[in-house]
Amino acid sequence: MKVPNGSAKARGRQPGEARKAKKTKKQLLNHRAGTLSSDNCTASPSTALARKYQQLGSQREPSLKRLKSGPRKLGSLQGREARFSSWAVSHAHSNGGVEDETQLEMSSEETRAWSSFALSVLRNDTERPFSLQPDGKDEEPPQYHAERDPVHNRTLLVLHQGQRLCFRGTCLLTCLYGRVEVLGFTIEEGQQPYPIFSPATICPLTITAMKTSSASTKSRKERRLEAKAVIRKYLSIEPRKRLQSKVNSESSLVLLESLETPLTRFLSSLPEYHDLFALTSRELKLQSAAVNCPLSAIGLTPLRGSGHGLVTSQSYRNALTTLVNACAEESDGCPIILVCGAKNTGKSTFNRHLINTLLNHTSSVDYLECDLGQTEFTPPGCLSLCTVTKPLLGAPFTHQHTPQHMVFFGESSCERDLDRYLESLKFLWRSYTRETAIIINTMGWVKGFGFQLLVDLIRLFSVTHVVQLSHGDTTQCPALTSIFLQSAHGWQTRPPAPPSLGQEMEEPFGPQGHVLISVHSEFEGAGTTNNLRYHRSNIIRDMALLGYFSQLQTSGPGPVRPLHCFNPYQVPISAVALRVTHSEVAPAHVLYVANGNLVALCCLGEKVAGTGGPVLLSQTPICKCVGFGVLRGVDMTRGLLFLVTPVVPSVLRQVNCLLLGGIALPHNLLKAQPGVQGEKPYITSDYSFELSGAGKMKVYKGLQRPELLRGATR
Repeated sequence: MKVPNGSAKARGRQPGEARKAKKTKKQLLNHRAGTLSSDNCTASPSTALARKYQQLGSQREPSLKRLKSGPRKLGSLQGREARFSSWAVSHAHSNGGVEDETQLEMSSEETRAWSSFALSVLRNDTERPFSLQPDGKDEEPPQYHAERDPVHNRTLLVLHQGQRLCFRGTCLLTCLYGRVEVLGFTIEEGQQPYPIFSPATICPLTITAMKTSSASTKSRKERRLEAKAVIRKYLSIEPRKRLQSKVNSESSLVLLESLETPLTRFLSSLPEYHDLFALTSRELKLQSAAVNCPLSAIGLTPLRGSGHGLVTSQSYRNALTTLVNACAEESDGCPIILVCGAKNTGKSTFNRHLINTLLNHTSSVDYLECDLGQTEFTPPGCLSLCTVTKPLLGAPFTHQHTPQHMVFFGESSCERDLDRYLESLKFLWRSYTRETAIIINTMGWVKGFGFQLLVDLIRLFSVTHVVQLSHGDTTQCPALTSIFLQSAHGWQTRPPAPPSLGQEMEEPFGPQGHVLISVHSEFEGAGTTNNLRYHRSNIIRDMALLGYFSQLQTSGPGPVRPLHCFNPYQVPISAVALRVTHSEVAPAHVLYVANGNLVALCCLGEKVAGTGGPVLLSQTPICKCVGFGVLRGVDMTRGLLFLVTPVVPSVLRQVNCLLLGGIALPHNLLKAQPGVQGEKPYITSDYSFELSGAGKMKVYKGLQRPELLRGATR
C-alpha cells in the first residue's frame, strides 16, 4: 500500500513494524544491487532495461513481504508470464502464501510498472542468444556437440538439422548416421570416408547437417535409438552418455579422424608453410576460434559465430539450381557451361561448388581448364581436359593429378601468343566426347583482348550456358548475351553475316544461342586484391607445384625426403627433343638453361632420333603432356639426362619431348634439402645482379607488342 510521509506513530504503526519495514526495504535494495552486479558478469543489460531501473528507482517503494523460502526455479518464458499475470491479480507469492489486501494495496500505475519490469527481466534471461565475452563482444555458442576417443584419436560429432561446423585444418570425414553437406557435396551414412582440407588459401569449409531422407519410414523414436546405438560403438561410458543426451531424431553423426598424407607431411616440413592449415591473421584478430576442444586433437580448429564460411548471394544459389536442372533434362543433351568474370570474383569456388553439387546426381563431370595462372588440377601454365569423379573438398593444391588430356603452354598468361592459346584449346576440345556435362573455367582477363578471347570460346565450343560473375556496382565487362554476340568481334571469330534480302533473321536463342546467368558476388573483398600471404597468386602457383611433387613422397609414415634423395631416371639426349617456349635461347645454351629447372614431359606424334646431340625444335609444338619433372643433371660425356619425376616408367617411355617454360620451381623446394655436404645443388650465393640481364626480366604491359598490333588491323 502507499505509505505517506511522517513518523511511525503518525502512520499508525508501532516502532517494531517501522524497523521491520526499513529492514525489508534495505534487503530489497541489496537484492537489486546484487542482481545488477551478477548480471554484469554474464550479460549486458539492454538500454531499455537500464531506463526501467532508473524509472522505478525514482518512484516511491511499496511495502513488500519478505520471502519465507528461496524462489522456485523458473520455467519457460510463456509459463512465467502467465504465472506473473496471476500474481498481479491474486497477489500470490512465489512460496504459495497470499498476503492481506490491506498490505498489498498498490496503485495501478506502480503495478503496471513493476509488471513490465519483471517481464523484461524474464525475457532478458531467456531470449538473449549471446553471452558477453571478456572483450565485450557478443559470441554465438557452438552449434555442435563433440566427444573425443583418446584411444584411437578420433572425435564423434553430433549435428542437429541445420546446424553447422566451420573450421580450419584437415580431417578424414565419415558419416555414420544421417546426412551432411560440405561445399555442395552430400555425404550419407554408408559412404566411404572423404579427406577434407580447409587451408588458409580458401574460405573455411563448413559441415552442415541436412534433413533426413524423405524415403525413410522409421519413426522418430526409432531414429533416435539407432543414433544412440551408433554412438555406443565408438565411445566409452562417460563421453557416450554425454553425447547420447544431445541426440534427437534429426541428428547426424560424423566421425572425424586425424588426416596425414604425403602432401600434408611434405608441406609441413617446409618452414614457409608450417601454418598453412592454421587460422588466418584476420581470424586470429577476431579471436573466433575455439581452442582446447575435442576437435583440436585431430587437427581441426572450429570457428565460432556466423560470420565465417562461404557467403552466397541469392543469384549464386539460383545459378546452381538452374544449372543442376539443366543437367537433369535429358532432352537438352549435356550442357556446356562457361564460367567467366573478373579477377577475385569467386570463379574457382563457384566451379568447385557446382562440380560437387552435380556429383550428387551424376557419376562424373568434365572440366576444361582455360586459366593458365590459377589451375585447378595441374601445375600452372597448363591447359587441360579432365573427367572429375570425386568431390573437390579442398584447395587446388590438395587434388593435383594428371588429367586425361593436357597441353603445356609454358606461361601463366597467354598475352604473348593468343593464337597458340586458342589452338591448344581446340586441340583439347577434339577429345571431348559430349557424354557428360562440361564446365569451362576461364581467366580473369575480361578487358581488351581477354574479352575477345571470351567471345571466341563461346562461339568455338557452342556454349549453352554462360555464368558471368560480377561484383560491386560497376560493370567490369559487357553482358555476354546472345544478342550481344550477334555483333561482337573475337580474336579469331567474327559475328555472323547479316541476312541478305529475302532471308529471315535467325532468332538469338536459336541453335547457336545460349542462356546467360548473372551472378553477383557479395562476399567480403570481392573484386579486390587480397594482401594475405596465402592469397597471393605466386604463392598459390608455388603450392600447386609443391602439391604435384609431393607425389614423390612415400604413402606410409617416415621422414620427408628432399629432392636430391630420389634416384633419377636416365634419358638419352638423342631420344628427346628440346624447346624453350617463352624465350629465344641460343642452341648452345639450351642445356645450360634446362639444367636444374622444371620441364614438361610431352609426346610428339613423330619419332625423334638425334645424331649424338640434342634435337632442338624451332617452334613450340601443341602436343600431349603427361607430367612434369626436374632435370637434375646433364652428362654430355655419356649423352644422358637425369630426370626426377613422379610419372610412372610405363608412361615415361612414351615421352620424346621436353618443354621448358616460364614456370619456375618454387625456391623452397631447392632450399629445403637437408643432409647435403657443402653447397646445396642449384643454389649459389656468388651472384651479381649488376650484370646486364642478370635480374628478372621486366615486362611493360603498356607498350603495344608487334604480335598484338596485327589484331587491330584485321
